[in-house]
This record gives sequence, structure tokens and C-alpha cells, in this order.
Amino acid sequence: MKLQKYKKGSGYSYSQGVFPTVELLLNRPESALEIIIHSKADANEGILKIKDICKKKNIPVCINDRQIKLISAKDNCYAAGIFKKYESELDKKTDHVVLVNPENSGNLGTIIRTMAGFGITDLAVIRPAVDIFEPSVIRASMGSIFKINCRYFDKFGSYTGAFNNRTLYPFLTDGKNAIAALIPEAPFSFIFGGESSGLPKEFLHTGKSVFIPQSKNIDSFNLSIAVGIALYAAFSKR
Repeated sequence: MKLQKYKKGSGYSYSQGVFPTVELLLNRPESALEIIIHSKADANEGILKIKDICKKKNIPVCINDRQIKLISAKDNCYAAGIFKKYESELDKKTDHVVLVNPENSGNLGTIIRTMAGFGITDLAVIRPAVDIFEPSVIRASMGSIFKINCRYFDKFGSYTGAFNNRTLYPFLTDGKNAIAALIPEAPFSFIFGGESSGLPKEFLHTGKSVFIPQSKNIDSFNLSIAVGIALYAAFSKR
């Protein structure tokens, strides 16, 4: 197929690198359209695994250095997967992470990987927001994106309308409850604001607002760090 640099409006995206491509093939093989391998790729375990899965799943594989260079942001990319974008449904019975207007692709990818690490598989994103299928998100997640379900909503109210009967925990620097005392009531939704301004003040009156104690040396934690702290707190109290 004829490839071009990733565009948000296109119907497909790329996994860049051996490990993310293996994750694509293991978790979303039905979405994989074609796998590209660089001619200088060693016959290591990852490349052999890619070829083996593609053979079993009847997914096309080609060697094409030019296409790898076209779609990859790094010179040491030895494999890439082309996959069609897909929509996911969130499970009403599981715990969710909710991101309101996230802006940074690296943060989003890191959050997704952290979610997978703590066994949280459902992510709601409130627009406007970064594109989850941006290759930099996929790369930052190390392919964990293919293990989670993600759904976008135009408004936070649209999310709560679709997923009621949940305990909502918005995280704000001036939240009412310290995270150390938090014992999450499942199914819960941990809610975080974007990198620039966090959650609006009205979220102080939404559910049970939470704050993460910090020194006066910073104004707030990085978004991906805050999510990691929150998920660790919930995970450790299960």
C-alpha cells in the first residue's frame, strides 16, 4: 500500500519499533494490515516472533527500507506495523481512567503503559485532546495501547451519562481528600485534567475530590506522574 506521514484524518496508523509491533500482533492482529521490516534488522527474537505471528495470521510482511524511513521518526527503527484504526467500548463494570483535555502525546503514551502495568484497561478521553493513534503515543506506550480500550467523548457529561453508578475521584491540587486516606470504591473513575491547567474548579464538587501532597517547590506534578501515583495508591490497597 502507498504510505505517507501519519495524518490524524487517515484511517490507519503505525507502530514504530519491534516491541510495539509485536504488541500489535499479539493484541490486535485483526487490525494489522501489513508489517514492514528493515533490511538491516537482525534475526533476533522479536523479528522472528513478528514473522511467525504474521505467517500464522496471514498478515503480509515486506522488506522496505524507504517506507520504514518515511513513517519512522527514528533511524534505528527496524520494524513497523501498519494497522487500521479501531473503536473500543469501555466496560461498565471495571475501573476507568478519565483524561480531560490531555495535550501531550508522550504523557498519554506513558499513562497508557502505566495503566496496563496496574491492570486498568479502560480509558476515557474528553475532547479536545491529543490523538491516541498518533505514532508518538504508540511509541511512548511501548505498544501497551493495544492492550487497553479507549473511547473519546465530546463532554465530560457525555461520559458520566454513559457510565453512571460509579465513584468519581477527580484529582486537583486543592482537592478535599488526601490520597493517603483514599480507599477507592469500585467501580471507580480517576479523573485528571490536562497539562496546562488541570481540572476546572467545578470538579471540586464532583464525586470525591482528591489531592496528592507535594512540596512548595513545584506547582503540580506532571500529568503522567500524577496518574502513576494515583494508580499505585489504588493498586496497593486492593
